[in-house]
Amino acid sequence: MRIVIASDKFKGSATGAEVADALALGIREVIPDAEIEAVPVADGGEGTVDAALASGFEAVSARVTGPTGEPVTARFAVRGAEAVIEMAAASGLDVLPGGEKAALTATTRGTGELIVAALARGCTTIVIGVGGSATTDGGAGMLQALGVSLRRADREVSPGGAALADLTAVDVSGLDPRIAQATVVLASDVDNPLLGDRGAAVVFAPQKGASADDVAALEAGLSRFAELLEAQPGVRPSAELPGAGAAGGVGFAALAALGARRSPGIDVVQRLTGLADRIAGADLVITGEGSLDDQSLGGKTPLGVAAAAHHAGVPVIAVCGRSTLDDREIAAAGFQEVYALSAIEPDPVVSMAQARTLLESVGRNIAAQLAAHPLTTPS
Repeated sequence: MRIVIASDKFKGSATGAEVADALALGIREVIPDAEIEAVPVADGGEGTVDAALASGFEAVSARVTGPTGEPVTARFAVRGAEAVIEMAAASGLDVLPGGEKAALTATTRGTGELIVAALARGCTTIVIGVGGSATTDGGAGMLQALGVSLRRADREVSPGGAALADLTAVDVSGLDPRIAQATVVLASDVDNPLLGDRGAAVVFAPQKGASADDVAALEAGLSRFAELLEAQPGVRPSAELPGAGAAGGVGFAALAALGARRSPGIDVVQRLTGLADRIAGADLVITGEGSLDDQSLGGKTPLGVAAAAHHAGVPVIAVCGRSTLDDREIAAAGFQEVYALSAIEPDPVVSMAQARTLLESVGRNIAAQLAAHPLTTPS
């Protein structure tokens, strides 16, 4: 029996690779000769670099500016002329010093510095995986790292989204010329615009520590930034485009000034990992993430994997920490079964702490179920 395990991370508990390892251990206790292939996947955010590395990319480290100005070491992945950058590694909530949020002043400069590092290695295709960002600066810091000048009177504007309200001039003439020769891919499922009730400040900044007054200040800053940037020659008006509000507005800067195209994260990861070819001919695909819920149905990793498995005519089951989906939603998503850790350990704190042990148990349960009642091929 050939089984492909293509799982996203269980956030705070296990990486996609760790999920696969634990499930494989449990399965082999019941089916010792099972042929199991692990394909860590992600939705374009955190975990995207790990998925690329597991598929043959080379890890590269760079020392860059963190979200509050302190240096951080961030990894990205390179294969040939393609680089995969994870915004969270340079400008994310997880690299905030002491976890202390800085809604008004956090900068994306480090993400821009990762792009510079990729360009320096000769990369001409750059995938930017967004998600988990600590910033709401519209990608201003990212553009500054790439040579764009953002000025307040006679000096560069201070870091962060709030300071953008004081912008007096934007000059893109210094943008790194290598960008013009590169293909930039914004790996994101977010379709929010930059401004307004569905924009980066109103929808996402509160998750990054912004108060109501902070949100108003950030909205004003983003509005001023968009006005001046879009007036520059060669810049595409992008504030209203779907995805402009992604990652605190990084989507806007990437679409407007870097010529990026937006692609669903799971589609990008499937291409990077060659998932379709690896699924072909399998007897079963197992996918999963920490929580299967309404957001999952919006096209997150498990749904993308399920669609690929269905296309290949391979049955697929899902594993998760918890599920809020009913039987109808599970069937519509394409899953023949869903195994939740909460069915074994209902205490979420214990479940997260013991996720790998519980996943081994789930692996045994899946294997026992397969032995008793083999799954049918989807029509």
